[in-house]
Amino acid sequence: MISKSKFSISIIIICQLMLLGCFISVPASAALIPDSFSEIVKESAKAIVNISTTQVVKQKAPRFFPFFPDFPFFQDSPDSEGREREFRRQSLGSGFIVDSEGYIITNSHVVENADDITVTLWDESEYKAKVKGRDSKTDIALIKIDVDKPLPSAALGDSDKLNVGDWVIAVGNPYGLGHTVTAGIVSAKSRFIGSGPYDDFIQTDAAINPGNSGGPLFNIKGEVVGINTAIIPMAQGIGFAIPVNLAKEIMQSLKTKGYVERGWLGVTVQKITPELAESLKLTSKQGVLVTDVVRNSPADKAKIKRKDVIVQFAGEKVSEYSLPRLVAAMPSGKQAVIKVIRDGKPVELTVTISRQEEGMPEALIAEKLGLKTKTISPEIALQFGIMDGGGALVTEAAQKGPKTTEDVQVRDIIIEANGVRINSTEELAIIIRGMKSGERLLTLLKRGSSYLYRSLRVRE
Repeated sequence: MISKSKFSISIIIICQLMLLGCFISVPASAALIPDSFSEIVKESAKAIVNISTTQVVKQKAPRFFPFFPDFPFFQDSPDSEGREREFRRQSLGSGFIVDSEGYIITNSHVVENADDITVTLWDESEYKAKVKGRDSKTDIALIKIDVDKPLPSAALGDSDKLNVGDWVIAVGNPYGLGHTVTAGIVSAKSRFIGSGPYDDFIQTDAAINPGNSGGPLFNIKGEVVGINTAIIPMAQGIGFAIPVNLAKEIMQSLKTKGYVERGWLGVTVQKITPELAESLKLTSKQGVLVTDVVRNSPADKAKIKRKDVIVQFAGEKVSEYSLPRLVAAMPSGKQAVIKVIRDGKPVELTVTISRQEEGMPEALIAEKLGLKTKTISPEIALQFGIMDGGGALVTEAAQKGPKTTEDVQVRDIIIEANGVRINSTEELAIIIRGMKSGERLLTLLKRGSSYLYRSLRVRE
């Protein structure tokens, strides 16, 4: 049996614990978790749109009787070649209204090469849209519909304030099903996935599927914090969104100019590994190692050299992925202080940023080689069996006429040019820039499981 004294003590302890519990506060983050996301969705749903596009593709039809080439009746005649026919290719995507006058943000790849764009609003009304501007490097596009009444627009939040673990909600048009809501958390920030030079993705486990592209990623305040953009095929719970803060900058430029003007420095850099840090006698791995400097570029004029380690740009610490974004955001003609480590000693240099021509490396490669290329990261290159870095993926190759690029195919990956290892379109462009018309460029390609050498003539 329990004595009266022991019972009294137990009661006192219980009361003290209950009193202590009254003063224990619930974490603020827990208090912010809603019982339902329905109110957030209701408030924001009218600003979300479905986008359908149509692209007219011209293609030659096959010959009518291809099975009897030796039979006289079916031998070639001037009219036996297949005639060019038109095919309509349709695709679906999402977007959200950012201005009551009918301006809509979506992904560049949703409306790229589209001949017809139809936007469907929350009330099922349909409008034809025009592209006001696209930026393929960040995969952001601004389109416009003409309306006779103000439209509800989405509130734009601050993606810099997102934390890993925060709740987020994705809304879009996956597989053409119409408005679909999924929820999850921020899995990671500042992800680089090799889609472009300014990768800075929010990773989330909120379900994102084909058709979600261009749709908004909301926080629990109902503010847009990202643009749903990419997935990894066959993966589960891995989706990527462009931070809305980047979209804000791009949107204004697309609205006023129709294109994005970026600053240019003129260097090629790489990540500093522990081995490189030891060889260069660096005290830390912070910063990026300069591997090449374009002749007569802003970097060249500022006396930046190979083997310099850039640790700061305009007061900001830099990494392999942040430096291109910092430079691109700098207006042409503006000066910036760059801090480098040279031979173990800190050096400050002043550079005057110049304007980066739209698609400069890609445009040079297209002009000189007749190829369109896209940088793939070492992580993506691994999927193609390339174990020692990235490359320049061929996305389009001239096939006919005097500008034919012989035996280079779409999906080939250029990994070497004139004996130099190539990790990006920028590095390929640096080599081509120093070549004269008519010279031969010896390239090493990765095609499927094979490696091939191809000699390409540089054009005028």
